[in-house]
Amino acid sequence: MKVLVIGGGGREHAIIKKIKENPAVEAIYALPGNAGMADDCTLVPIGATDIPAIVDFAVQTGIDYAVVAPDDPLVLGCVDALEAKGVACFGPRANAAIIEGSKVFSKNLMKQYGIPTAKYEVFSDAAAALAYLETAPLPTVIKADGLALGKGVIIAQTKAEATDAVKSIMEDKKFGKSGDSIVIEEFLEGPEISVLAFTDGETVKPMVSSMDHKRALDGDRGLNTGGMGTVAPNPYYTEDVADRCMKEIFLPTVAAMNNEGRTFKGCLYFGLMLTKDGPKVIEYNCRFGDPETQVVLPLLESDLLTIMQSVTNGTLKDAEVRFSDRHAACVIMASNGYPQAYEKGLPLDIPDSVKPHVFVAGAAMKDGRLVTNGGRVLGVTATADTLRDALNSAYAMVQTIHFDNAFYRHDIGQRALQAKEA
Repeated sequence: MKVLVIGGGGREHAIIKKIKENPAVEAIYALPGNAGMADDCTLVPIGATDIPAIVDFAVQTGIDYAVVAPDDPLVLGCVDALEAKGVACFGPRANAAIIEGSKVFSKNLMKQYGIPTAKYEVFSDAAAALAYLETAPLPTVIKADGLALGKGVIIAQTKAEATDAVKSIMEDKKFGKSGDSIVIEEFLEGPEISVLAFTDGETVKPMVSSMDHKRALDGDRGLNTGGMGTVAPNPYYTEDVADRCMKEIFLPTVAAMNNEGRTFKGCLYFGLMLTKDGPKVIEYNCRFGDPETQVVLPLLESDLLTIMQSVTNGTLKDAEVRFSDRHAACVIMASNGYPQAYEKGLPLDIPDSVKPHVFVAGAAMKDGRLVTNGGRVLGVTATADTLRDALNSAYAMVQTIHFDNAFYRHDIGQRALQAKEA
C-alpha cells in the first residue's frame, strides 16, 4: 500500500511514524516533508498548496491513500481534488474545512446551534471595530477571520493594544486577506484543553486530551507561537468534563455541520476553555493540532491507518480507537528569535539514540548534513507511567541535541503537575 502524507512539519512526522507501524504499508511519501524525516519516508519536493501538482503526483505514483494534514490545503480543497481522481483521503472537504478557515463561520455556527462559546461581535470595517472597542470590556480577544499560521489571535490587555491589533490586522493587512473580517470576543478564563477527535460525520471518537503551551517564554510570557510544548493527558479533562463535552459540544458540532450540508470527516480539533460555567469552545481546527499530535499519537495503541480508513469509509463506529493510560510530554526546540526573525542553516546534531523520540519540524540538507530550516525545529517526546517521569525523560533527551541558538521553555507541564498534585 502506498500512502501520501501532505505537509512538512513535526505533526506530519508524527503521523508518518505512526502509519509506518501498519505492515500493509510498503511506501510513504511526504509532500514536501523536510530533510529530518527522510529516514521514515520518501520526500517529494512539491508544495503542500500546489494542488494540481499534488493530484498529478498521486495519480502517476498510484497512491492508495492520502492524508492531508495542514489547514491551508484542506481549506483550498485538496481532498476534493484528490477524491475527484479516485484517491481515498483522510481529511475534510473544503466546505467542511471552513470550520477552521473562517472564524466568522464557526462563531456563527456555534451561536445558531447553541454550542457554548465566548460572546462575540463580527466586523468587516475597521472604523466600526475601533468604535466598538471604546466600550468593549478588557481584556478582549481579537481574531483574524481566516488562516494565519496559528498567529491570528491577539489577547489585548488594554484599549491601546486592542486598537493596535485591529489596525495591524484590518488596515496594515498583517495576515493578508485573512484580516478582511475580524471577530472581537469576550476573554474567557480557566484551564485550556485540547481534544482531537476522529469523526466520520456520524460517530465521534475523541483522542486522549492534551495541554498546549502557546507562549514563547517560561511562565507563559512572551509572544504567542504555534506551540512550545504539550503534555497528555490533560489533568483538567476529567470524565465528567469529557461527558459534558461530548453532549454539549462534540456531537452538536458534528450534527450542526451535517445540518448545514457540510459533513465533516477527518480529525476535528476542539480548543476548549474550562470556565466557571463549564467547557466552552475557543476555536475549532479542521485537522490534527501541532504540537498536540506529537503527544497524542505516541499514546495511541490502535492502528492509525486503519482508523483513518474507517473515517473515510464511514465505519468509525466499528473501529477500535484505544489509547494507553501512560503520560506523554513534548518539548519544542526552536530557533532563537521565533516567532519573529530567526536564523536558518545551523548544523543540527541529533544522537541516534534519541531519534525515535524526535519529530522534526524544520530541517534541510546542506553540504551533506542536517541543518535548521524553521522557527520550530524539533519536538522531543517521551512517554512514561507518570507525567513527571515523561517530562524528566523529554528534557534529558533535549540536553543531548545541539544546534546553535537553540531555545526552549523549561516549564512545560508544570501547570499540569500542579493540577495533578493539588
